[in-house]
Parts: sequence; C-alpha cells; structure tokens
Amino acid sequence: MQIEYAKVSALGDRQDNQDRAAVVASDDAALMLVFDGMGGHSDGARAAETGLKVVQDLFMAATQPIFDPQGFLYMALSRAHDEVVGIGQDVAVDFRPRATCAICLVQEGGAFWAHIGDSRIYHVRNGAVLARSRDHSHVEVLIQEGAITEEEAQDHPMRNFVECCIGGDAPVPDMSITPQKALQHGDVLLACSDGLWSGLGDDDMAQIGAQGENNLVENLKALSLQALGVNAPYSDNTTGTALRWLGI
Repeated sequence: MQIEYAKVSALGDRQDNQDRAAVVASDDAALMLVFDGMGGHSDGARAAETGLKVVQDLFMAATQPIFDPQGFLYMALSRAHDEVVGIGQDVAVDFRPRATCAICLVQEGGAFWAHIGDSRIYHVRNGAVLARSRDHSHVEVLIQEGAITEEEAQDHPMRNFVECCIGGDAPVPDMSITPQKALQHGDVLLACSDGLWSGLGDDDMAQIGAQGENNLVENLKALSLQALGVNAPYSDNTTGTALRWLGI
C-alpha cells in the first residue's frame, strides 16, 4: 500500500491544546485519528487522549487488513466512549470529560469513515472536495432542512452546539459510519477538528490536495496557518491528519 501522510496540531488562541491526532500505518492498512476535547468540560484533553489511545491500540492489535471495517470502527468508538465515560463517572454529568472525533480507515483501495460530533473528514479529488462528513450539530440539521445556508451556518449563534460526543452519559452516542469509498491515485483524505475547518470553505479545504512543488506536509501546514489567520484572534486548537492515496 503506497501512501503519503501528515499531521498538524496548533494551539491557536487558546491556553492549552485539547486536540489529539495520529496516523498509524502498516503495509496493509492505515488509520487516521482526530479527537477534539470539548473545552467547556473538565479534562477535555484527557478525554481526547483516552479516546485516541483506545482506538489506536485496538487497530494495532488487529489483523490487517481489517476483516469487518465498519464493525471495527463501531466497536472501537464504542470502547473509546466507555473509557471516557469511566474517567468521568465521579464528576457531575454537566462537567464530565467529552470529545468529538473523526477516524478514517484506509485499506484495499478504499476508505471507511466514522465520526461523532463536528470533527470532520474530507475526500478531495482533482482539486475539489468530492465529499465530506456531515456534522452531528444543530446547524447541520438546519442546513439539511434548508432553513439556513452553509455560509449562514458559519456565523450562527449555535454553530458550536454538537448533538453527540464520546464521554458524558453512558449510552453509546450516535455515530456515522460510511460504506467503503473507492480511492483513485492522488486522492487526499483529511480528518480534522472544527478549529481547522471553521471559517474555511470547500475551495479552501481542497487545497490540501494541491500537487506540485509542495508535499502533503506543507499543504497541511499551509491550510492550518490559513485557518488560524481567518479565525484570529479567537482561533481554536487547529488539528488535522491527511493521507494521499498512491496505490497498492
């Protein structure tokens, strides 16, 4: 499996970085992970750290390529949720550690996405966003209902209100898991926290796939700096993992 991958995580205009991210790759599969600790709750960084470690460890222990990718993603995120619930069990429910997340499993010429909350996954091909995940958020519901546009959502007073996350209450949260998405040579996948996509449109996000003198690491760094600039002086932690598919 031939891939190129990159990771970035910037503090932004915050006192601490509650995001966690990783790319874990073997000869037969790769897993992109982004966990965004929710700053309004205690130990958001610990929630993100715990969630990432659980999923990463399960992937590394599994036989690859993963036999049942969708089942694995559901199981891994459910385990991550349970672990984060566990570290907050002695805390009042409104203050328990929580995080949103986006993970992407790449193997056998395809990608499987899973996310909870407003951390996103983008699929970029030929300089344009081919597809992206849809947030579990109040404004996303309004967009899907036609009540507001994508542009209006960026300034909506409830734009930061997510409807599900890992941690908090014990029941497993809603999660979105896709069927396999076929990859073509040069396709780029981007998993990111809302600090990276907030304030940027699809045309901006598509620059992650730009080819030329810059490699994927440089493209991701440039996109991060653009997000930090657009959102200053109130930028959030800005985190992303990117993978370019080059073939088997």
